[in-house]
Amino acid sequence: MMQILIFVIPVLILFLLSFFRILWEYERAVVFTLGRFWKVKGPGLIILVPFIQQMVKVELRTIVMDIPPQDVISRDNVSVRVSAVVYFRIVDPERAVVQVQNYLEAVSQLSQTTLRSVLGQHELDTMLAERNKLNAGIQQILDEQTEAWGIKIGMVEIKHVDLNESMIRAIAKQAEAERERRAKVIHADGEYQASEKLLAAAEVLSRQGQALQLRYLQTLSNIAEEKNSTIVFPIPIEFFSMFKKG
Repeated sequence: MMQILIFVIPVLILFLLSFFRILWEYERAVVFTLGRFWKVKGPGLIILVPFIQQMVKVELRTIVMDIPPQDVISRDNVSVRVSAVVYFRIVDPERAVVQVQNYLEAVSQLSQTTLRSVLGQHELDTMLAERNKLNAGIQQILDEQTEAWGIKIGMVEIKHVDLNESMIRAIAKQAEAERERRAKVIHADGEYQASEKLLAAAEVLSRQGQALQLRYLQTLSNIAEEKNSTIVFPIPIEFFSMFKKG
């Protein structure tokens, strides 16, 4: 009898301990009774009836999922490889277990297809310059799709947009041409502003004969300071008008 008790008591203790589970603060247990959903339990100490009830443990912490590089053809027919990262968390453990077979795989596949679909609708310049706008658009689409699974997409970030060598050289040439265009525009704008100032000065000098004479003398003084062996005397155009009248 004593040998039977020595064998039975430990088994009974282990059986009673199997009723209890401990869940961390960030964990929840989706409990099924005879295959049917019963309730969500946790955190802390919970009680389950062995062989009658089973649980599926779910984490509520934010999950960081890396999206592998995807081959994307932009709207302007440029082939690029784009990688991104998705941040999401479970807000409804019941739907995350009951409504989808494997929520991690489902989010991963949906993120890849959505990334290719959204970026394919934009040109390369938009991908490079407006990442925040694209991130928000992808996040909104994913959030709408995963809401039925009890999953909240917190953020999507595009990490890399990789170009081939030929495209990198083409972009460099385009940037160089753009800098040259800006330099020519700035030079032309400076010439235009200078011509306006010269026109205004000419109008002032034409109204004041004495000012024109002073300017003439100043020009002679500047020529003499250069120590030139030859001195050129500029003659105003108005000087020849007196011969025409004669």
